[in-house]
Amino acid sequence: MNRHTDIIKKRYDRISSVFDVMDHMIRSSWREELLGNLHGDILEVGVGTGSNLPFYPSNVNVTGIDFSPRMLAKAYGKTDKTEADITLKEMDAQQMDFPDNTFDVVVSTCVFCSVPDPVAGFKEIRRVVKPNGKIVMLEHMRSEHPFAARILDAVNPLTVRIVGANVNRKTIENIEKAGLTVKEQNYLMTSIMRKLVLTPN
Repeated sequence: MNRHTDIIKKRYDRISSVFDVMDHMIRSSWREELLGNLHGDILEVGVGTGSNLPFYPSNVNVTGIDFSPRMLAKAYGKTDKTEADITLKEMDAQQMDFPDNTFDVVVSTCVFCSVPDPVAGFKEIRRVVKPNGKIVMLEHMRSEHPFAARILDAVNPLTVRIVGANVNRKTIENIEKAGLTVKEQNYLMTSIMRKLVLTPN
């Protein structure tokens, strides 16, 4: 783990006790729509404190990874709130320990604002998802509105320093740089919060 990644990891360890309050920006209805009809072997990248776990259906196997041990400790406390088969692992999304073509679905919710090298993270997702699999995401990113984008650019150094999250990431560009294809894109809160469905080719 490089120095930059270690710094972000420590920031998420620090805010783990209050992260559930911060995570309420993601509406339960968005989680239900994203996760309720998934099938097969699922990887959740950046499982955090486990806010998604209660929304998985009972017939799936979910492996959740996060680089923050304190966030994972909170997630373990939510495993009894789901009927899905859950495995949690401490792991860096930029360097995953899984073989190629392991998962039917990869999930992330507001994760790629904080992955230090987002393109590397997306390339790892592309590697571990099956060729006929998919990636489903809820992600916030830089606004397409010029004035709002400038505001996000201005406040970004502060949000990175406090919580390690970038509010002005050009996530669609990063996805495309990693060789993934955007199949569906729905705006949930202007162009800042979006639901995305990606494929590995």
